[in-house]
Amino acid sequence: MGKIIGIISIKGGVGKTTTVSNLGTILAKDFGKKVLLVDANFSAPNLGIHLGIVQPEKSLSDIMKNKSNIHDAIYQHELGFSILPGNILTNKVDVYMLKKKLKDVKNEFDIILLDSSPNLNHEILATMVASDELLVITTPDFPTLSTTLGAVKTARQKKTPITGIIINRVLNKKFELTTEDIESASNCPVLAVLPNEIKILEALSLVKPAALHTPMSDAIIEYKKLAAFLIKENYNDNRIKTKINNLFCKPKKHEINRINILKESFDINNPPKAIKE
Repeated sequence: MGKIIGIISIKGGVGKTTTVSNLGTILAKDFGKKVLLVDANFSAPNLGIHLGIVQPEKSLSDIMKNKSNIHDAIYQHELGFSILPGNILTNKVDVYMLKKKLKDVKNEFDIILLDSSPNLNHEILATMVASDELLVITTPDFPTLSTTLGAVKTARQKKTPITGIIINRVLNKKFELTTEDIESASNCPVLAVLPNEIKILEALSLVKPAALHTPMSDAIIEYKKLAAFLIKENYNDNRIKTKINNLFCKPKKHEINRINILKESFDINNPPKAIKE
């Protein structure tokens, strides 16, 4: 049976949808996994728009209203994954309904990624309840961190495991919060630190995941490492600059977190296989 991972944040514009589309692309293309992307942002769905599906004939809103079978609303994307797009759903729904609907297709996929609402209401609660684990996205600033802590607190109240935090749009400036700051405040491990890259926005304008538009950029390599971590595999970054950095620099905190968590998940005689670029 597949694993459902919710991508959450109680703040818009931090990169949830971009993360879902790129992780989905990488898991399908680089790791050969059967992946379903779900737009669980009921009131402001845009995952389909990111991937070129503007007016789906059937969507998650039809499923939640019991107007359609879930299989009829799942589209096979040309990039190798499946997508369950959304349309605006204004009615309040049972927070357990999404979990019930996904149960019908969970065993058909290796990974199901949920793009959640940024609002602390029934929408994000539906994602939390439906997910086997959660990734919380933040940016390295105090206003976003305050909402991140709210998301972490709510997820813990719902007893959905938080695998870790993704720090997005990092400028590497002294005024930004550090990985240690965010881990200390949230009591959650940081698993990925994504640099702010203009190519990510450029890819959005082309209606194309950045994982295909700029596959060897620092941000996309970090997505690849995170994707490998989520399926308990390993990704080897064989770029020359990475090899040089490895010679002279210590591993960063989020890299150590991934290594340690993976070690705890595997028997020493059965390590994760390496995926080379």
